[in-house]
Amino acid sequence: MKKELIFVTALWIFLGLFPVSVLAGGHPEKGGTLPTIVLPVPENDAHKAYLGLSEGKTFVLSDIKAKVLMVEIFSMYCPHCQVEAPAVNRLYREIAANPLLKQNIRMIGIGVGNSAFEVNTFREKFAIPFPLFPDPDFKIHNALGKVRTPFFIGIKRENKGVERIFLVQLGGFGSVGEFLQRIVQESGLDESMKKGESR
Repeated sequence: MKKELIFVTALWIFLGLFPVSVLAGGHPEKGGTLPTIVLPVPENDAHKAYLGLSEGKTFVLSDIKAKVLMVEIFSMYCPHCQVEAPAVNRLYREIAANPLLKQNIRMIGIGVGNSAFEVNTFREKFAIPFPLFPDPDFKIHNALGKVRTPFFIGIKRENKGVERIFLVQLGGFGSVGEFLQRIVQESGLDESMKKGESR
């Protein structure tokens, strides 16, 4: 009986009929969930307030007060990340300019293989307005299947606190407006906006 149950479960996973987390270094996939990612609470008060965090040394992504979280996996030394930085900044500004989106979407970046100093250097060079976090020992990068950079992950909060991946994007996303529209539609925020809802 146990063998049959294991076989059926494995078959469901293989066929994509059962949503699974990113485990054993698998790449993030639409419909799945992320492993637990622990990050340091920002020292910058504005960044702390932006994420809706209280006092403490560390936090997990589910602590961020938002319906939608966009995560950029980047590296200071990645030339593609450097080229994409202005577009990512424009994405942040487009979100900030829309009252409903500003309430419901947050953005963070995780610098794989980057120290706090390197992340700060990247932030200052490209005037990144949203919080960036170091991953100096590649722990998070390994947990995410060693994705290439830049890599964008869209996460939405569903009922009962489940956080589901609704979007993955490897490399540049092209038009900022089209990518933002994709975020709004695929996350379901467009329905909330039609109803005039906010978080």
